[in-house]
Amino acid sequence: MPSHKIAKINSDMVRVISEIIFDTARDELLKTITITDARVSKDLSYAKIYFTSLSNLDRSTLVKEVNEASSFIRTEVASRLNLRHTPELEFIYDESIEYASRIENIIKEIHEDQ
Repeated sequence: MPSHKIAKINSDMVRVISEIIFDTARDELLKTITITDARVSKDLSYAKIYFTSLSNLDRSTLVKEVNEASSFIRTEVASRLNLRHTPELEFIYDESIEYASRIENIIKEIHEDQ
């Protein structure tokens, strides 16, 4: 379990990156994503940022495009958060929402069959 400090930084990263995408980003593709989670390493050198999107692009293209904007986003994060070192950002497509939806559909089918 992450320490209180890391948990706070994780939640701050989600909030700040969401604000950056909503307020500052000019790329329309970035405006279609929603940040769902952030996991910062213990030494604060690296952060995995999980996201979903309403875009019709396939996941690999979407992840590639969002990761290309990571340097811009990292620069903005550095200016908004008071961290000694801003972590490198890696954006990862969050499949948990789709997974939960599939499970829900399976459960619904089971109840309909009974």
